[in-house]
Amino acid sequence: MRNFRASRAHTSVLNDLIPGGAHTYAKGDDQYPEGMAPVIERGAGCRVWDVDGNAYVEFGNGLRSTTLGHGFGPVVDAVRRHLSGGVNFVRPHRIEREAAERLIDLVPSAQMVKFGLNGSDVTAAAVRLARAFTGRDLIAVCREHPMFGTDDWFIGTTPMAAGIPEAVRQLTVGFSYNDVAGLTELLDRHPGRIAAVVLEAETTEPPAPDFLPGLRRLCDRHGTLLILDEIITGFRWHERGAQFVHGVLPDLSTFGKAMANGFPVSALVGRRDVMRLGGPVDDADRVFLLSQTGSAQPWALAAVLAVIDTYQRSAIADRLHRIGADLRAGVEGVVADAGLESYVQLKGRDCNMVYVARDGEGRASQAFRTLLLQELLQRGVLAPSLVVSAAHDPQAVDDTVSAFAGAMTAYRRALDHGVGTVLRGRPVAPAVRTRG
Repeated sequence: MRNFRASRAHTSVLNDLIPGGAHTYAKGDDQYPEGMAPVIERGAGCRVWDVDGNAYVEFGNGLRSTTLGHGFGPVVDAVRRHLSGGVNFVRPHRIEREAAERLIDLVPSAQMVKFGLNGSDVTAAAVRLARAFTGRDLIAVCREHPMFGTDDWFIGTTPMAAGIPEAVRQLTVGFSYNDVAGLTELLDRHPGRIAAVVLEAETTEPPAPDFLPGLRRLCDRHGTLLILDEIITGFRWHERGAQFVHGVLPDLSTFGKAMANGFPVSALVGRRDVMRLGGPVDDADRVFLLSQTGSAQPWALAAVLAVIDTYQRSAIADRLHRIGADLRAGVEGVVADAGLESYVQLKGRDCNMVYVARDGEGRASQAFRTLLLQELLQRGVLAPSLVVSAAHDPQAVDDTVSAFAGAMTAYRRALDHGVGTVLRGRPVAPAVRTRG
């Protein structure tokens, strides 16, 4: 049995100092089995070590942002070279031009770019820009996609809407993924009022053959902007984004920390006629797009350039898919050998997999998911998901497959005798919830 004593002591203090015990809800100790939430000391490649000295193969990779692995040398070196030359200036640094040119050359829909600090900020800026450009107030979001940011326009649609005025909540409406007919009905129900449609090109369900082209046609027909959230898909599906993979051109799209292997930088890119409203214009009201003292710092943009170079030199997106395919085959093989393929399933693209844990009735179960987390942690795998990085080597894949094989024995006992006979402590809870 692994010892989590130091992590538990650390976490108990954190909860007195920080609301929720973490600065990101998805990193909270309530997302892990009770008493088994490791506090990380350091990481290298695809492995991390906690304050108790436990080593893990880690998946999730900074909530999908460290696609090259922890401490990736060329990116760290690029950042280090710029730190000693100053981190913030009263005028733009020369690297801002190079980073903008490289990103615009990379992303199919990009004609202008505005750098920010995080995905929430640039997505909120995209929404503000769409409202200004169209003169409309409603925003349509895909219901099945879990997170578009922390701004009121989106959080008002979630169970954690406390503190957001009802009037603001009413300005965001929902539609379903892969449902062109439903979106058609929504646009017809609100004629001339929907400024933008916001979605990810793909999460755990692939787009139907005509969904994204149909979406593009609908937006054009109704004068609605199409905003593609590439915070996860950009630099994971492909360095050019999921828009390149699926052949769809959004009007605006947003990219996050994956473009810098986890360093805090983001980007809003899009059509020139829309983006220009964020600068000095004489023929329209100027939009307060993004104005952040800490954005576009030279060390962060140096990380972006190093990541782009690495992706293009080493075909990283292809590697992510190959590693994920090997992991999928191994995990699904040991699950099938245990006769549990109806209960433990992998979903999503090979580069971005999650697992579903089902109870004896075939229902998705937080208790059984917690049991899997528990058994994997005890076997040296930290896996809130099975999202891979390019640093996951064959040994890491083999170790993870072996951990799943061992976990299947506990899973079978839980099905036969009740999950409470095997699970130690309470189940994990949804990160975004109303109470408790």
